[in-house]
This record gives sequence, structure tokens and C-alpha cells, in this order.
Amino acid sequence: MEYLILIILGFIAGTIGSLVGLGGGIVIVPSLLFLAGLPTLFDHVTPQMAVGTSLVVIIFTGLSSTIAYMKYKTVDYKSGLIFFIGSGPGSIVGAHVSTYFSSDSFSLWFGIFMILISLSLMIKKRVKPAEKKHTGVIRTFTGDEGQEYTYSYHPLAGIAIAFFVGFLGGLFGIGGGSLMVPAMILLFLFPTRVAVATSMFIIFLSSVAGSAGHVISGHVNWLYALALIPGAWFGGQLGAYINKKMQTKTIVLIMRFVLILIGIRLIYQGVFS
Repeated sequence: MEYLILIILGFIAGTIGSLVGLGGGIVIVPSLLFLAGLPTLFDHVTPQMAVGTSLVVIIFTGLSSTIAYMKYKTVDYKSGLIFFIGSGPGSIVGAHVSTYFSSDSFSLWFGIFMILISLSLMIKKRVKPAEKKHTGVIRTFTGDEGQEYTYSYHPLAGIAIAFFVGFLGGLFGIGGGSLMVPAMILLFLFPTRVAVATSMFIIFLSSVAGSAGHVISGHVNWLYALALIPGAWFGGQLGAYINKKMQTKTIVLIMRFVLILIGIRLIYQGVFS
């Protein structure tokens, strides 16, 4: 029964993560922590195990999503590799720091982070990027409607932001896309579809780096990971397909609401448990 739950959880996480470029860890980690709090077979799951297992699964979500987005030609590989220069080391440092969290403090800070993610998604939808002079790395993208988009960023600024995002991704096991997507859209004027697709590419690379520390530390439950991966793989494909075929406004709205609920619950657990 527990493995059926994990397969379904992996599919949901992969679909949502790929659809909005957040990575599946934003669903997997709080779900495993929630299941660990119930009198079930998951009661031995620790925060570190949830994070380590999540990062291993996100490798496959990111790879599956990237392959799917490659078909739609929305992945900016050059920018993704530049950002990975920062996010890769950031993920490794974050994975190391996560070992110092107790269960209660982890729940508290993760809950606060969930709410901040929800606010960042709100900003992404409501704030229009300001006009700016294009300098540094300048890229163009032609959308399905034939409109050409131009976006740019300074490599050092991109690497610095990616390091911070990678650190949080390694720390909380969420892949970092929850912050990278808004940063690419608001700061660098990335088209939304390119930001989401490129974010999944970065998440794939960063998760490989971030999971290494957790594997060495023994934080990965391999049986759980093997149960989560099939659903996450097919969910990643489905999320990319939905992203291509329909608007994500309603889904992102629901996602913000769910993240706030998860954040409040984790903060309560961290403070009163």
C-alpha cells in the first residue's frame, strides 16, 4: 500500500513540478513529512531522508521534463549551463547545511519558505517586468504566435542568484525552481515558457549535484525513491505537455493556496510539536 501511495505521489509531484517549473520536491518533501507524522509505515522518515530522497527523484523529474521541453524548443541550454555554475555548488552547500536541522526547526523554516514561495508566484503573475537595456548575455525567442522576445542578463549576476537558489534547493530538497523561475522572468525578462523549461533543465543538473551529498550521508531511502521515480517520470512528461497546450494561471493559483496551507501546517508543527 505504501508503495502505491508513493507512485501516485511521484506522478502528482512530477506533473505539478514540470508544469510550472518548480521541481517535484515542493510536493514530495512536505508530503513525506506529513506521512511521517501519521501512525503509518512512514513514521521512520526524517527531514533529512525526505530531502535526500526527494532530490534523487527530482533528477528524473528534471530529466523527463527537459526531454519533453526539448521537443517544443523552449529550453535555453546556454543560460541553463551558466546558471548551473552557481546552482551546482549552491546545491552541495545546501545539502551539507541541511544535516544540522532538527525535526522541529526544519518544519518551521520549511513552512516559512513554503509561504515565501507562494508569494513569489503571486509576484510573478501580478508584476510586469520593467523595461531595461539589454546587456551581457542577450538571447531571443520566437513564440508560437510568431512574436519575438528578447531577454538578457549579466553572467555574474545570474550565477550569484543561481547559487542562492541552488543553496535553498539543496537545503530543502525542492530543486530551486520556485525562486529561479520568478527571477528569470522579473529580473532577466525571460518569456514564461522559456523560464519554466530552462528551470527544469537547471533543476536536473542541480539535483544531480545536490543529491550526491545526501547519498554519501545515507539520507536516501532507495526503496521509496524507486517507487516515486516512475510516477515522477511520466508526470514530468505530462506537465510539459499541459504547459504547452493550456494556460497555467488557474493551476498556479491553486498551487499558491496549497503552498500556504502546507506552510501554515509545518510552522504549527515546528512551533507546537
